[in-house]
Amino acid sequence: MAVIQAADKPVDSVPEMNDKESRNSDSIGEINVHHDQLQRHLGNRQIQLIAIGGTIGTGLFVSIGGGLAKGGPANLLLGYSLHALMVCLINNSLAEMVCFMPVSGSFIRMAGRWVDDSLGFLAGWNFFLYEAILIPFEITALNLVLTFWTDKIPVAAICIAVILLYAIINIVAVQYYGEAEFWLSIGKLLLILIVFFFTFITAVGGNPQNEPYGFRYWYSPGAFAEYISTGTLGRFEGFLGSLFSACFTVVGPEYIAMVAGEAERPRVYIKNGFKTVYWRFFVFFVLGALAVGVVIPYNDPKLNNGSGTADGSPYVIAMQNMGVAVLPHIVNALLITSVFSAGNAYVYCAMRSLYGLACEGHAPAIFKKTMKNGIPIYAFAVTMIFPFLSFLQVSGSTASAVSTLQSVTEGATMINYICISLTYIFFYRACKAQGIDRSTLPYVGYFQPYGAYITFVYMIIIEGIFGYTVFIPGHWSVADFFPPYTMAFVTILLYFGWKIVKRTKFVKPLEADLVWERPQIDAYEATFTEPPTRFRDELWTYFTRRKKQKEPNVEEDISS
Repeated sequence: MAVIQAADKPVDSVPEMNDKESRNSDSIGEINVHHDQLQRHLGNRQIQLIAIGGTIGTGLFVSIGGGLAKGGPANLLLGYSLHALMVCLINNSLAEMVCFMPVSGSFIRMAGRWVDDSLGFLAGWNFFLYEAILIPFEITALNLVLTFWTDKIPVAAICIAVILLYAIINIVAVQYYGEAEFWLSIGKLLLILIVFFFTFITAVGGNPQNEPYGFRYWYSPGAFAEYISTGTLGRFEGFLGSLFSACFTVVGPEYIAMVAGEAERPRVYIKNGFKTVYWRFFVFFVLGALAVGVVIPYNDPKLNNGSGTADGSPYVIAMQNMGVAVLPHIVNALLITSVFSAGNAYVYCAMRSLYGLACEGHAPAIFKKTMKNGIPIYAFAVTMIFPFLSFLQVSGSTASAVSTLQSVTEGATMINYICISLTYIFFYRACKAQGIDRSTLPYVGYFQPYGAYITFVYMIIIEGIFGYTVFIPGHWSVADFFPPYTMAFVTILLYFGWKIVKRTKFVKPLEADLVWERPQIDAYEATFTEPPTRFRDELWTYFTRRKKQKEPNVEEDISS
């Protein structure tokens, strides 16, 4: 393509370096002592589909049912809308920083450079553990989904097969990971379209009962469910239950940030990826929460039957309740690709976060070692240990394993967003102190720095009250206390442990390194002489080229 051809031109400002070195090296001058060996092979088409579907997995199609059962349809819609708005503000902050400095490791390295080295250490290890623990969560969820058809498949066999597939996809060059996510994300989009059309068509009467039920379940059993307590307090606790469900499900900007170090034309394509977050959150999460509350009542016993089977998906339950015969199987098949894709994305991000930690001296230097194709091989090896935690379900309940892993990772999500918000606040102060006009940046966040302050306080509150139910009289349990607060304790140990050992200090605004890798990135961006390709144009070129490759060459057949 034209973009690749343009990228192959030499950088005039650095004549002593060849093109490959100028793009994939951090060693121009003496700005950065770390040698970044990742390669920029993710194109616009791949980045946009990763941005759209790379983080949509179990939460949106299965776990959302738990939020509905606790809060009811109105609380579910309110909880998802509120948290989606907060994560949009996180996206607003993250986009500005990442488009300005699209480096490998992204915000986990920015936290150490612009705030405090201890915060970078904390952010990196929190994100790595968060991503790594989510891998067995998705494998466990995949087994759960498969039980919709049969429970005769050995759990261990599924675990081994998925682990091998994750290993193969992530050990080859990064463009193959991008291709895998491209096609898997298309499957997710198809699944979302199916459940949305199912919701609308059946609600207006297109169901086996020929009954236009509309918003019937908002009136009976009602819009607000009571959770734990009764009355107004119970309905408020139902809202919190729905909100906490959203905290696990509504994620995404951090994954776009993690591919910035391997993206072609990052200041253009990554920027476009961040822009999709706003409408994606509304369409996928807010409308998804609305759709779930329409098709099934919050008191349906299958939503919380604890059976550990795939009929825990509210959409599949609704289809079965209506007597729809074939569609549940189609939805379940696409659910498998959705869950598999989410786990695949977690493997990628865990590897890159460990690599970023090594680049900043927060992990052993061996994790910076890459193969010729740019894959951090030792970071890959350590990351692939975590999927084996999925074997815990062999000797226990699948549903129990899913619930425990979800609780642990949900706490890590809030810590992750707290670090991003704090990093932006310091970045904003540094830009102001060093006379950098933010209007000249590739991406300018709206309502700043107020948005960052709001999310900083909001995420701290959520992290603090996430496990509040164990403190209600009669609900105390050590087993229930540790999952939601494990990562909070780990965070305290990571931050203060590194601070005591290394005696780190907060970075002053005038001393923040806002130059960092800008010379290398500017030089790389300057190699492109043609305008960037648009997403729809690249899609059209990709599919038409594939079609031509499949068609027989008539002229050659005649001549032969």
